[in-house]
Amino acid sequence: MKTTLNALSDQELIHLYQGGDESGLKELIDRYKSKIYTFIYTKVRDEFLAEDIFQETFIKVINTIKTGGYNEEGKFLPWVLRIAYNMIIDHFRKEKRLPNVVSSDGFDIFEVLRFAEDDAEKKMVRSQISADLQKIIQLLPDDQKEVLIMRHFCDMSFKEIADITNVSINTALGRMRYALSNLRRLIEEHNISFQLY
Repeated sequence: MKTTLNALSDQELIHLYQGGDESGLKELIDRYKSKIYTFIYTKVRDEFLAEDIFQETFIKVINTIKTGGYNEEGKFLPWVLRIAYNMIIDHFRKEKRLPNVVSSDGFDIFEVLRFAEDDAEKKMVRSQISADLQKIIQLLPDDQKEVLIMRHFCDMSFKEIADITNVSINTALGRMRYALSNLRRLIEEHNISFQLY
């Protein structure tokens, strides 16, 4: 049975679960739990909190699927990551604070760059750049934003992105090229300087 489940697409596993077979959901969780947990952990930097948010995310996923609210054909992982991200934001809003790595309106593109010895001024500049850049990312078309987020924030290969979004690798690469090109254009239009020194 395990081999058969491995061969099924995300959508087929969801249909299986909707039909009352719990193994469909179990396979989906097994398939993506590592990526989803890692994604959450990189945002909150706390093992226990990451586990709590992971569980809350899947409770929401289960409820949404059970009530027929899931319609993201072929895009299960990006959909779950969006839910996880919203759960992270909700948590920090309740705590009345946002961590340095998360802003209320987007993803921190500088999260992958660690500058341990920055002085206060550089940190302030980087924080402003990060906030500006996050606003710009929100202006990208959804398909380009999705590829950018999956590539840079979820550390996915273009093959994984292509599989998840149901497009060819060339299309995924093309969307990434357009996303970066549009980012450059928008950065120039909004006169954002990325010079730190």
